[in-house]
Amino acid sequence: MFENLLYQDVSNSLAADIRNGRLPGALLFSGPVSSGKLTAALETARVLSCTGQHNGAWTCSCPSCVKHKSLVSPQLLLAGPRDCSLEITAAKNVFLKAQAENARYSTAARYLFLRSIRKLTLRFHEILWQSDDRLAKIASVMGTIEELLEQLDFSHELPDHGKLEKICSTLETDCKKLEDTFLYDSLPVQQIRNMSLWAHMTSREGKKVIIIENADRMLESTRNALLKILEEPPEDTVFILTTPRRGAVMPTILSRVRTYSFRERLPEQQSDVIRRIFHDETEYRTIDAYLRSFLPVKPAVISENAGIFFTAVMEGHIPDIQNIVKNCGTFAPRILFRIFLEELLSLQRPFLFSAEGTDASAELVQAVRSCLTNVTTYNQTPASSLEELFRDLAYIRKMHGGLHDARIC
Repeated sequence: MFENLLYQDVSNSLAADIRNGRLPGALLFSGPVSSGKLTAALETARVLSCTGQHNGAWTCSCPSCVKHKSLVSPQLLLAGPRDCSLEITAAKNVFLKAQAENARYSTAARYLFLRSIRKLTLRFHEILWQSDDRLAKIASVMGTIEELLEQLDFSHELPDHGKLEKICSTLETDCKKLEDTFLYDSLPVQQIRNMSLWAHMTSREGKKVIIIENADRMLESTRNALLKILEEPPEDTVFILTTPRRGAVMPTILSRVRTYSFRERLPEQQSDVIRRIFHDETEYRTIDAYLRSFLPVKPAVISENAGIFFTAVMEGHIPDIQNIVKNCGTFAPRILFRIFLEELLSLQRPFLFSAEGTDASAELVQAVRSCLTNVTTYNQTPASSLEELFRDLAYIRKMHGGLHDARIC
């Protein structure tokens, strides 16, 4: 039980609560990015529905565990914003290398790649997207992805390596399209209502589990809708929320969940996770740094262009936004845009000099959030959104005499 959750003592608490029947109907997994919260949530879902004789061991081969390990269980819903593309690329490389070398970890690499994709596609389950105008377009992309995934599933023999590379590359491209075009940055309230209806349906196969990632990013209407479910949760459904910022979760929601705290792994532990999961011996001090090494544009280039944009703001010049967007690979995948905005906020911290710093910081954070929302929610182009951000930051600079310390969510 929880054998694949590495270097997190919280797994002992989770396992004990499950064995002793003390697990409540609503949980919150709180901890830093890349600390294993989603891994733990998916494992909790698998263990709760296990019908085998091994008490939820990863080696269990009962029908329920087989479905959960491949993330195709009808007892699971997964929602919430997440940047999936880098993990998919990393898993693809591991999978192809393992198959080419007939490595001893080939089966694990196969699971890794399949699961990395389904961590994305599960968020587009038709139950969640009912009544959404984009469902037909999403279904078209999803259909292509599912057809290709079927060829890689354990019920089929893998094709020759040349065809396998082509399938994996097509899957990678289609998943980036799905994520960049349709995945929200804040969970829509309609999806909460849809999952509520599903949660109240009687289950004949044991516990159903609903996982909501990055619960701190929910808007007020979505939080209120979720709160109504948690006030009277269905008996056979368990809700698992995850967040890197427990303090940003609504207090009334916190009062209705049991928090399990995940800690920041030590650098040497994160390096070991990379070696054991991704079979990469390159020295990376953090999992996040390892995944970002798969970006199509290197983080250093993003930082350089964020510096160009920031310098123009500070000096009152109009930056060459079209060139910045080009240098940053048009910000595809969209995690590049988030990294760019994070770097902007980091650059302005040394300029915290005025007594109006608190007000300026709040305005700055709001301007950056709006810039991100315009792209991820309202489909504004990065170029036009950055033009608007420049005007907002120039106004803040004029009103407060400088830019101030803040952080992007």
